[in-house]
Amino acid sequence: VQLVESGGGLVQPGGSLTLSCVASGIIVSNYSMGWYREPLTKPRELVATKPKTGTTYYIDSVKGRFTVSRDNDKNTVFLHMNSLKSEDSGDYFCYMGGVWGQGTRVTVSP
Repeated sequence: VQLVESGGGLVQPGGSLTLSCVASGIIVSNYSMGWYREPLTKPRELVATKPKTGTTYYIDSVKGRFTVSRDNDKNTVFLHMNSLKSEDSGDYFCYMGGVWGQGTRVTVSP
C-alpha cells in the first residue's frame, strides 16, 4: 500500500491549492481517509476526515474553505483549499488504510 501526496507549493494569502493523494494497493472508495497537517513548530493535527460513506468532517478552522473529494476512477482523494491563510502553512499528509503518505508542503506567504 502506498499513498503519494502532491500539489503543495507557495501561495499568497487568499489563494487556492488542491492537494492530491494517489493510492496504490488499496481502493480508495473502500476506505475512510484523513487529511492531516503538521505546521513547522506544532504537532500533526487532523484537518478533515472523509468516511467511506456519509458526511466529511472538517476542523472548525478550515470549514467553508477546504473541501475533500474523491475520484474513484483515478483512485485519488483531493483536498481543495481556498482562501488560504498563513496559519494553513505546513506539511500535509493523507492517511488511509493504516498508511501515511510522505507529505506535501504548503506555504502561505505574501
